[in-house]
Amino acid sequence: MMIPPLTFSPSRREVLRRLSCGFGYTALAGLCGQQALAESTKGSPLTPHFPPKAKRVIFMFMVGGPSHVDTFDYKPQLQKDDGKSAPRQDVGGDRVWLKSPFKFQQHGESGLWISELFPHLAKRADNLCLLNGMHTDLPSHAQGTVLWHTGSSQFVRPSVGAWVLYGLGTENSDLPGFITLNPTSSFGGAQNYGSAFLPASFQGMRIGGGNNNSMAQAKVAHIANPKLSPSEQRRQLDLMQAINRRWLAEDAVNPELEGVIESFEMAFRMQSALPKLMDLSSETQATLDQYGIGASSKPTDNFGRQCLLARRYIEAGVRFVEISYPDWDQHTDLRSKHSANCLATDQPIAALIADLESRGLLEETLIVWGGEFGRTPGTTNSRSVNDGRDHNAQGFTMWMAGGGVKGGMSYGATDEHGYAAVDGKVHIHDLHATTLHLLGLDHEKLTYRYSGRDFRLTDVHGRVIKEILI
Repeated sequence: MMIPPLTFSPSRREVLRRLSCGFGYTALAGLCGQQALAESTKGSPLTPHFPPKAKRVIFMFMVGGPSHVDTFDYKPQLQKDDGKSAPRQDVGGDRVWLKSPFKFQQHGESGLWISELFPHLAKRADNLCLLNGMHTDLPSHAQGTVLWHTGSSQFVRPSVGAWVLYGLGTENSDLPGFITLNPTSSFGGAQNYGSAFLPASFQGMRIGGGNNNSMAQAKVAHIANPKLSPSEQRRQLDLMQAINRRWLAEDAVNPELEGVIESFEMAFRMQSALPKLMDLSSETQATLDQYGIGASSKPTDNFGRQCLLARRYIEAGVRFVEISYPDWDQHTDLRSKHSANCLATDQPIAALIADLESRGLLEETLIVWGGEFGRTPGTTNSRSVNDGRDHNAQGFTMWMAGGGVKGGMSYGATDEHGYAAVDGKVHIHDLHATTLHLLGLDHEKLTYRYSGRDFRLTDVHGRVIKEILI
């Protein structure tokens, strides 16, 4: 498109008008500078602080708090003391110990204890690093979820995915660097994948709604322009670029505006790139079967789609992917509901690990699984009949796999009943510090200056769990 050269000879009135807008231009320059910083990382990964073990992350958030003593933290003493008084948990009424209704066995060469709820994942035991000494601040869903995602339960802070993207950039200029699938709409909502005071381009792109909505029907909001065809959009962007460059040549507008235009360019390219990745028709039937994808009525279909999409995204260069599954908040009906949740997630998770390993991607992809807290090994007398467990922030289990973490390892421990972490204690801040470390980022150096002070994901806390690193 040919644009005639601009002749710019301002009148006195024009000069006065421009001077009166000086403060506005100054503010715009600041905003554009931040946006340009954000856009400068698109498609051009930044240099880590040190050589990374992992290049990307898949966060698996189990909404509501899975019960560790029924899944990955075997407690023989809890089985023996079933029905006995549990004075250590005498909070809000009399409590009794409640044994797990599920059988545990050792699996793999490592001999990790895993319950019968995860028969497929048990076959991948030697890939798992169980963190059995996890603890967090509060046994509340809202605070626990936001802390899990942002490192703070009290203030609005950038999510861990936004921090990772800020530190490393993305590996694909046609795709978002951070995608979240079916995120929970409650307990923090968009804050869990937001960028807070970081540039907006570091926030996660949401695909699918909360509450386990159908991923088969999930669409990317506003991915298509209903009024303009792709060719018309391309002409529109070309015109904007041409006008922008013309003004830049006259130094009439802050040069960082180019960064803003580049964000439009990326959005235009994403219109064709992202829908192709979401189309699973190119996958073989064997792969779909492996992930448990089939009829929508199949219990593994929805979460299987999330896991397979996560693999496709990270394979295409997406830096951080979060997938989630509700609802693990079993105050009642623990046996039936935990069984249903594990039936829906066990096969897809095991398939994802196996698939990544077969493609040579597991060793550079960090997988993190867990919920905002665990559940109590005791229950109130009134709930013992309903076989339910309450919230427990004192001790629970998460696990990591791939990405520079030792497989076939159990690190840390809770007491003999599984109530509180007593050895190898790991806080959420430590988990975040370790995640960043595996990506080659020093959690104490990854800072962003805002409102007169430097902020970081781990605030003034965090210890890298060196014992679990390869």
